[in-house]
Amino acid sequence: MAIREDCRHYSSRTVGSGEIVQRCRVDAATHAPFACPEGCLFFEPRSITDAGWRRAPEDPQD
Repeated sequence: MAIREDCRHYSSRTVGSGEIVQRCRVDAATHAPFACPEGCLFFEPRSITDAGWRRAPEDPQD
């Protein structure tokens, strides 16, 4: 299993060479090439705000 992008502890960034570095912020994904352990105890679903998204204000006319 690869790193779960739907986990709150998932992090990625692009370095100067253009390579994308993915990692687990709590270092639970220790196997190369970085894989989350089966049934990880640290897994927490990622919220919309963690992903850089924002909810649109509700339209009172609907």
